[in-house]
Amino acid sequence: MNYEIKTQGKFKFIEEGEGEPIILLHGLFGALSNFSGTIEYFKQFNKVVIPMLPLFDLNILETSVGGLAKYVHKFIEARDYNNFHLMGNSLGGHVALVYILKHPERVKSLILTGSSGLFENGMGETYPKRGDYEYIRNKTALTFYDPAMATKELVDEVFEITSNRLKVIKIITLAKSAIRHNLGEELTTITTPTLLIWGLNDTVTPPMVGEEFKKLIPNSELHFVDKCGHAPMMEVPDEFNRIMHDYLQRLNNKAVAGA
Repeated sequence: MNYEIKTQGKFKFIEEGEGEPIILLHGLFGALSNFSGTIEYFKQFNKVVIPMLPLFDLNILETSVGGLAKYVHKFIEARDYNNFHLMGNSLGGHVALVYILKHPERVKSLILTGSSGLFENGMGETYPKRGDYEYIRNKTALTFYDPAMATKELVDEVFEITSNRLKVIKIITLAKSAIRHNLGEELTTITTPTLLIWGLNDTVTPPMVGEEFKKLIPNSELHFVDKCGHAPMMEVPDEFNRIMHDYLQRLNNKAVAGA
């Protein structure tokens, strides 16, 4: 599915549909294809926005979860989005959390799926087999409950990234930053309504991570999805969209009733 990539200054992004904005943040190996089901469904009801996170373009000192959160803040300021829903998967969820801890005033709801920020089993902090296609294919398949989700196109994308020495250094730097930047002590201060959608078969951020987020974020609800790994919006898009849409509708109904 091809979407127009728009530019504004240094920012590149996708913006589809009209209505209350939903801003989607991708993970460390994230691609637009990760969100194709989300875009297609929610563009009927919302303005769906995906900023291209500069995972490999920040200088090494800014290559961190905090550096990405600052970039997202500047993007949101430049586009002047308000009253939006912020959704992040994996590292994107971690970036969303760091953003909302500093700038809660613009965010109407937070949606996390397979988010880092508390604990994660990454693809590893080392790539001893850089250039080994089979190794990368097996590692990519671990992201999903159904290994067939690791299509050749997806594996090729990851292989291309991990074959580039500079990109590998940036990935390792970001992975280490995510591990160091544990948010356990700060999550209790988040008051934004929060939806957690977790794969019961997630081996990267296992179900107990979702339960811990639920325990620490006061105004949150948790939904588990069976036969699903680390990327529910990819692996079970219909179920993911149903849960998220129901949540946003209930949130809007509550806002109308309280008006």
